[in-house]
Amino acid sequence: MKDKKTSVAPCGLDCFNCEIHENNLTDKLAELIHAKMGVPKEEIACKGCLRQDGKHYHLPPEGCATLDCVKAKGVEFCCDCSNFPCAFLAPTADRAAQYPHNMKLYNLCRIKKVGLEHWTEEEAGQIRKKYFTGKFVVGKGQAE
Repeated sequence: MKDKKTSVAPCGLDCFNCEIHENNLTDKLAELIHAKMGVPKEEIACKGCLRQDGKHYHLPPEGCATLDCVKAKGVEFCCDCSNFPCAFLAPTADRAAQYPHNMKLYNLCRIKKVGLEHWTEEEAGQIRKKYFTGKFVVGKGQAE
């Protein structure tokens, strides 16, 4: 992908690493989603939060409240807000194994600390990989 930086959601999700992002979606996955959920195939590929204004089949019809908040406050990322972190970013155990939303706070903190360019090029892929395949060690966090 040419510019990963434009495919990072204000909430810290790395859209460019998502399996339904237009650059990553396979025909096999599109067929599975279509068959299981009845979503028309042409609506499955996602261009990323910003390019789709927070509207996609997996979101409520009114769009994303977090994106609306970021726009209203005039910040680029939630971590730029004086109210960071807020309830929009609260992690939850519900479907945490399927969705990377619990990574948002960590991603935003890393973006703030190391910068967007370094994070997109060097960290984002490994963070997602470790989230879904790594093991958690009490008192140590992620195991190597």
